[in-house]
Amino acid sequence: MGFSQNLFLIITASVILVDVATACSNGQCKILDECSSNQDCGAGLYCFSCPAGFSGSRCVRSTITNQFKLLNNSLPFNKYAFLTTHNAFAIDGYPSHTGIPRVTVTNQEDSITEQLDNGARALMLDTYDFHGDVWLCHSFKGQCYDFTAFGPAIDTLKEIEAFLSANPTEIVTLILEDYVQALNGLTKVFADSGLMKYWFPVSKMPKNGQDWPLVSDMVQNNQRLLVFTSIQSKEASEGIAYQWNYMVENQYGNDGMRAGSCHNRKESPPLDDKSRSLVLINYFRSISKKELSCEDNSKNLINMLRTCDGAAASRWANFVAVNYYKRSEGGGSFQAVDFLNGKLLCGCDDIHACVVSSNED
Repeated sequence: MGFSQNLFLIITASVILVDVATACSNGQCKILDECSSNQDCGAGLYCFSCPAGFSGSRCVRSTITNQFKLLNNSLPFNKYAFLTTHNAFAIDGYPSHTGIPRVTVTNQEDSITEQLDNGARALMLDTYDFHGDVWLCHSFKGQCYDFTAFGPAIDTLKEIEAFLSANPTEIVTLILEDYVQALNGLTKVFADSGLMKYWFPVSKMPKNGQDWPLVSDMVQNNQRLLVFTSIQSKEASEGIAYQWNYMVENQYGNDGMRAGSCHNRKESPPLDDKSRSLVLINYFRSISKKELSCEDNSKNLINMLRTCDGAAASRWANFVAVNYYKRSEGGGSFQAVDFLNGKLLCGCDDIHACVVSSNED
């Protein structure tokens, strides 16, 4: 082997060693850097594989930007955007509470506590009469079955109560697809869970599209739990807000994922109805497909938020609901909420730009 060949091998080996030495690890990896474990990724990231979006495993976001800590909470509640987990209760590996194997789809991977800790601030829950109590369940035509039931609602509500107790400046919104017919059934389970002390009363909810109270006032008054039901009569009978008196909502499922199209679900007022001051945008498949959610929660999601802003009379969404909220091609649903808060708070494409803007003023 000649001198030039030896020199070439030495240089090549040196380059390889430099690459290895400079490869990120031990919490130094940034978003979309290649990784081998969660420990490689920096704060707010985790190591994830999304074959539809990139090869190998890369660091992607795992937590939201808290807009209140980044800027302030001095604006009306409807001037902010919140990450919303669709069917937050339908969790992979959730143990059977009926003794019968569950045969139904799931929509999330994290516990309720983990969802809240990572920044979800609105949870979609399906409530049913079942076994003489209120349960969370997937089902058909208003009936819950042993093989589609997840568990008693009070278990989830107690997790929410623990989070609100431990985080006295945070607000949580519950959006209930409600099939409970038992008289005061929901009221009882909320009382038993200890959540009534945080209840935001219907009497303070704005009519005719007016602004909501300031977030700072909601926190000061400890009225930090908003609950909406899909049953209209419960607003008068139990003091639980009827969802579509206060918000508009786009079509859910595959019909709500058609590029360039955004229209209301049949129960909701039209998206451009400004007599409702909250906007909810769903973006998830009719049948949950975990392996595709990383692609769904990324570029296509933000494109849909732009489309729905136009459909909602130039109103950016306050709630964006997704399946498998942590799965993405990088920023995912977290970046989508940063985008919305940027638009709402300063007209920018990212909430972090609002900080720069405010510093320049």
